[in-house]
Amino acid sequence: MLQNNLFLTSNVDDKNKFIDYVNRAANTIADSYTDSRAYSGLTPQELKELIKETPLLPESGIGFDSVLEKVKRIVLPNLLKVSSTDYMAHLHSPPLMESLISELILATGNQSMDSWDQAPIATEIEVDVINQLCEIYNLPKDSDGIFTSGGTQSNLMGITMARDWFCNTKLDHDVKLLGLPQEYNKFRLYTSEVSHFSVEKSAHLLGLGYNSVIKVPVTNDQKMNTEILRDLIIKDLESGFLPVAIIGTVGTTDYGSIDDLETLSEICQEFGIWLHADAAYGSGLILSQTYKEKISHISKCDSITVDFHKMFLLPISCGAFFLKDKTNFSHLTLHADYLNREEDEEEGYTNLVGKSMQTTRRFDALKVWMLFQSLGKKSLSDTIDKTLNNANYFYKMVDSNPNFQVVTKPEISSVVFRYSTNKLSDDQVDTINKRIRRELIHRDGIVIGQTIFDGRVFLKLTLLNPLVEHKHLDNLINVILEKSNYN
Repeated sequence: MLQNNLFLTSNVDDKNKFIDYVNRAANTIADSYTDSRAYSGLTPQELKELIKETPLLPESGIGFDSVLEKVKRIVLPNLLKVSSTDYMAHLHSPPLMESLISELILATGNQSMDSWDQAPIATEIEVDVINQLCEIYNLPKDSDGIFTSGGTQSNLMGITMARDWFCNTKLDHDVKLLGLPQEYNKFRLYTSEVSHFSVEKSAHLLGLGYNSVIKVPVTNDQKMNTEILRDLIIKDLESGFLPVAIIGTVGTTDYGSIDDLETLSEICQEFGIWLHADAAYGSGLILSQTYKEKISHISKCDSITVDFHKMFLLPISCGAFFLKDKTNFSHLTLHADYLNREEDEEEGYTNLVGKSMQTTRRFDALKVWMLFQSLGKKSLSDTIDKTLNNANYFYKMVDSNPNFQVVTKPEISSVVFRYSTNKLSDDQVDTINKRIRRELIHRDGIVIGQTIFDGRVFLKLTLLNPLVEHKHLDNLINVILEKSNYN
């Protein structure tokens, strides 16, 4: 027998129950923040044992109170506290308070962004937000965009658009209707050797394969070497290959390096190639009054990936994809009588599914809409500037310390470094750095990243939290040196 008060409705009892649930959940969540540690320290094995006691689907439900109590005991204490100043590991931001409320609203409303009649006001807000974001990124009036789940989906869309545009304009071939052309195994996509793995993943999903992706060497500052890129394109053309797109990175995952979009645009113009910018990380710089010139050439790109759940400090997931020429969205458009009827669109009803790879899609535009208006340009700029200033400070501290080795000066807010000493072999130093990271997680509740550079193990900070102060960074250096046993 179903219980009463299942949903939030206009009924007074339903409203009261909703308010009660939200208040109790909010209090339980807030009470779980008992210290500044980023993580409780439990190992994978300990977490598995903790979860074992709870069957997923009991014969009879145990009720909200009992479930909330289990969440309080098992889940909340062991969640990663991404708002902690001790969390500095990944492109995984602490969500700003205002955006948590927008999540509650969009989850409660549960709008589906595929058709206007499933999301009337949500559709109109997303269209308006996209239009204003196009202006913020200095895109032309014929540009357009769509909200996505994040960088991987946006990059897939960008490479899909590049492939179909190339086939239509260069080969007079309609991929949407006919599938891949016979020449598909000659297609080439160029990206730096430190770009995001979603480029290769996209090539696989699009039927082009990993071998179509040419990984271009980088300079010492971890940017795509444009001279080598140009030579590779010329050699490929001479060998009968078909250059389709260049994928420039605006903030590589490890180093935060920004490829030279101006030169990449010139190369694309010279050879008739599509330019996609993976700006999932660095797109937030557009809001900085101090650092926005770092990405001033992003408007030259044919397509752009933006993530709002990174530098913009919004909850996962919230991304967007932009096209300089909105007519290229036609590569995705397909009409269905039950969803996006052409007659409705002719009368002014916007059905966003025609621009998206997703059908059911969340009203994530609300998070941007509420946050931007709540904080405004000055606060958002100051927030982003703080993270870049922190990265520069940490870089100077470790670069000047003989106990550390640093890869490159940060361009955004990531620093790749490691404890190093000539008293030990490289293999021994690798082992020490691995141990340091594990001990930080499980003994100190401090979470930092780890990566590989030049075949060796390095540690990584990705500083997105504006609450991090120099004292936190100084403390981290001291703790690492203490754990190295060779300070």
